[in-house]
Amino acid sequence: MTVLPQCTSGDIEICKGQQLKSQREQVGFQSGFEYRPKIQLPRNLRTVFVKSVGETLNLVIPFQGKPKPQVTWTKNGQPLDTKQVGVRNSDKDTILFIRKCERKDSGKYEVTVKIDTLEDKATIDIQIVEKPGPPQSIKLVDVWGFNVALEWTPPKDDGNSEITGYTVQKSDKKTGEWFTVLEHYHHLNCTVSDLIMGNSYFFRVFAENRCGLSEQAAVTKSVAQIQKTGIAYKPPEYKDHNFSEAPKFTQALQDRSATTGYSTKLLCAVRGNPKPRIVWMKNQMEIRDDPKFMQISSQGVCTLEIRKPCPFDGGVYTCKAVNAHGEAAVNCKLDVKGKQPSSILIQAGLETK
Repeated sequence: MTVLPQCTSGDIEICKGQQLKSQREQVGFQSGFEYRPKIQLPRNLRTVFVKSVGETLNLVIPFQGKPKPQVTWTKNGQPLDTKQVGVRNSDKDTILFIRKCERKDSGKYEVTVKIDTLEDKATIDIQIVEKPGPPQSIKLVDVWGFNVALEWTPPKDDGNSEITGYTVQKSDKKTGEWFTVLEHYHHLNCTVSDLIMGNSYFFRVFAENRCGLSEQAAVTKSVAQIQKTGIAYKPPEYKDHNFSEAPKFTQALQDRSATTGYSTKLLCAVRGNPKPRIVWMKNQMEIRDDPKFMQISSQGVCTLEIRKPCPFDGGVYTCKAVNAHGEAAVNCKLDVKGKQPSSILIQAGLETK
């Protein structure tokens, strides 16, 4: 309910006019056809809006208002330069257009929509950025051992954006190739280590912002020489190891049983340096060139093969290894089971006669 101001009967028409005007300004519409102007600023334009130099800028700003509001733009409180910035308006939005952004286009842009005495404003902070310039200078502070200390100053032109870091590179004077040693570095001095003795190096530093590295770099004027030390390499002396060793059995003979007429083998393993001589014995008697026995020695493995044994071949067998540093022996017992073949028994009987 609206209370009319106190007035005389002669001024009733004037009072009613003031009341309607007051209602229109507070409510924002008249007879359902007039609406208060309202700018609907997009969320991404409520903070600093950043574009790179050379890019196209096209901002669409929706608004409400009826009848069609009057739209005006200003930059930093001054009218827009229509040669650089274009504006297109419709019943529902206004468009700010820059075909090719330049650094000078940065600033605070204010848009105003107005219907009679009602208006709404919005401010857009636009920042046009580009790659920074190189550091102003670089200095070779010190050289010691395999290390170099560097120091530089920030660039004169930051590209209208905060410097986010520096990239440090080195170049061997012999090859001329550049290699990165530090990236996204935030200080104005550093130490480069692990340089090669006897080589000479140049160094350069790039500045970096949100657009990338500077096109050029600050390069050291003087060369960093990594001096050779006067230490002569002397190879260590090693004493010749004496691998001489007396014979030692690593695998002994095992007692075993054999069947008459079926060949069998006795096995053992020995080591020694120099290579030992192997002697096989049966019941303490050396086995020489007997075709019944075959002796094999290979890679330290000693084998005695007994071909078609008979009970008379049973007994204690010994394998003895001998070299210049000593000797060793192992024994086993061989038991040959089964009846003697008749031919052997007949031969044995003839010999007794």
